[in-house]
Amino acid sequence: MLLYIYIVAITAEAMSGALAAGRRNMDMFGVAFVAFITALGGGTVRDMLLGNYPVSWTQHPMYIHITILAGLFTMVVARYMHRLHSIFLVLDAMGLIAFTVIGCNVALKLEYSTTVVIMAGITTGIFGGILRDLLCNRTPMVLRKELYASVSLLVAILYLCLRHWGVSHDINLLVSFGFGLALRIAAIRWRWSLPVFTYAPGRWS
Repeated sequence: MLLYIYIVAITAEAMSGALAAGRRNMDMFGVAFVAFITALGGGTVRDMLLGNYPVSWTQHPMYIHITILAGLFTMVVARYMHRLHSIFLVLDAMGLIAFTVIGCNVALKLEYSTTVVIMAGITTGIFGGILRDLLCNRTPMVLRKELYASVSLLVAILYLCLRHWGVSHDINLLVSFGFGLALRIAAIRWRWSLPVFTYAPGRWS
């Protein structure tokens, strides 16, 4: 089940990357590249940080094909994307949760400590979006809008707690996905966010 959700997730993330590239008037290569980085960048950074080689997508060329094709397909259907906005948000939330759980599992297999496992999950979940925004010269949205990175953090903690308590893997996935999806959608609906830090040097002199 997680594999199928992962494929849906990288497709949705690739499309979000393509839309961001389109807002910056990038050419076809730029769109494909940003789509690829958005979808697979989080897992790449995770593998590099954990020393998990070879990097996962290099062993699964299908993921490269999916992300690039999704990015190019977005160029064709972009004019209709606003009609699918709600569905897109749900798919993005599912992607965040799937990436987080996958990142945790990779770190668990490598026998890292709990703190590192959680950070691996968060890195996998949010770093593709961070790279997308940096390439498009924007402040990363995951760090300044509704709860996003914090959803990844809470999902990672919940997933690990249920695993520690001996809950079966399938039930753990269902509970973690249900919790993460509900929290992310609620954050979008009611604009929940963490307190914002504003520093203006002139005000304190």
